[in-house]
Amino acid sequence: MHTVLEHPLVKHRIAMMRDRETPPKLFRELVDEVTAFLAYEALRDIRTRTVEVATPIAKTTGELLDEHIVLVPILRAGIGMLRAMLDVLPFAKVGVLGMQRNEETAEPIPYYVKVPPAKGHELAIVIDPMLATGGSACDAVAQLSRLGYRRIKFLCLVAAPEGLEKFEREHPDVPVFTAAKDERLNSHFYIVPGLGDAGDRIFGTL
Repeated sequence: MHTVLEHPLVKHRIAMMRDRETPPKLFRELVDEVTAFLAYEALRDIRTRTVEVATPIAKTTGELLDEHIVLVPILRAGIGMLRAMLDVLPFAKVGVLGMQRNEETAEPIPYYVKVPPAKGHELAIVIDPMLATGGSACDAVAQLSRLGYRRIKFLCLVAAPEGLEKFEREHPDVPVFTAAKDERLNSHFYIVPGLGDAGDRIFGTL
């Protein structure tokens, strides 16, 4: 199952991100802003606990978050979404999964795993700007499942139909939240119209 953020404020930022003339500084700022929107939507069902609060006027009750959350960016491009996620969830732990794409087959090549030990109740949020073929996303979720994570969500900026289909076939219980669902993949496995290489645009390595 997947959710596409159909909001004018999100569409405005995605249009700016698509523009090839958008410089890295502005691109990073837009990534931060869209990531925050994704976080708000993805965390609508986050668990809370009721507490008593004394305001300057009277006593009342309020809700505090009652979750153990682990943010898991897929290296390297996923790092570009991490700052905004930590702004929203400053108490979250962070793990990383390193994957490199085989440019001929588009298959992911895992090369690094550093994730906090799972106790079974944590919510793991995988972040990666692009869901193209779905290979890296599927492998990331599979790795987290093997490490003991039972509650997982996946957040991306742009998704291709092919990647969504593969992901939902392999991990039907993991919800996907994306800011845009694009047309297709091209022959080089890039999303059309897409953003280009999100990692290169975030880090200025074009």
